[in-house]
Parts: sequence; C-alpha cells; structure tokens
Amino acid sequence: MMNSMLIPALAAIAGAVLGGIFFGGLWWTVQKGVSSRQPALLFISSWLLRTIIVTAGFYCITRGHLDRLPASLIGFTLARFVVMRGTDKQPISQHLPVHGANHEAES
Repeated sequence: MMNSMLIPALAAIAGAVLGGIFFGGLWWTVQKGVSSRQPALLFISSWLLRTIIVTAGFYCITRGHLDRLPASLIGFTLARFVVMRGTDKQPISQHLPVHGANHEAES
C-alpha cells in the first residue's frame, strides 16, 4: 500500500522539478532575449535544451511504466502555475534596452 502511494507522489514531484526547469528556463530566456544581440539563436537553443531535458526526464520517470505519466504531467503543469505566479511581479519592460538613454544628458 505504501509503495503504491509513494511512486505516484515521487513521479509528481519529479514532474514538478521538470516543469520548474522548463518554465523557469523559458522565463529566463524571455528576460535575456529581449536585450540579446541574437535572440533567435538564444530562443532556439533554449527551446532545444529545455525540450531535451524534459523528454529525458519523463523517460527516466516512466521507465516503461506509463501509469507514472499522469502524475508526472500533473506535477509538470502545477510547476507552470508556480513559475507564472513567482514571475508575475517582474515585468519584461524593466529588462528592455533603453533607446535614447542620452536623451536626459542632452536636455
């Protein structure tokens, strides 16, 4: 009985960690991408790295036992809401480069 409850709980926790990596990495990419010299390269490489990590993580979690997948996907989805809530107070506009920063010095 204990083992039957522990495995889905661990799968959900592992899914939440993967979700934190994926969505936290996405947030970081957007923050850096708005001021990057090569944003396309940053976004593509970030997407590729995050996708590889999450795919490998889900593969390791399930290990052929697809009954672990729903719990890990629930954890992954919950992590999305946690990251959204944690990053909601930090607007992207504060990271945008300021065009015309010498404007004040010229006045």
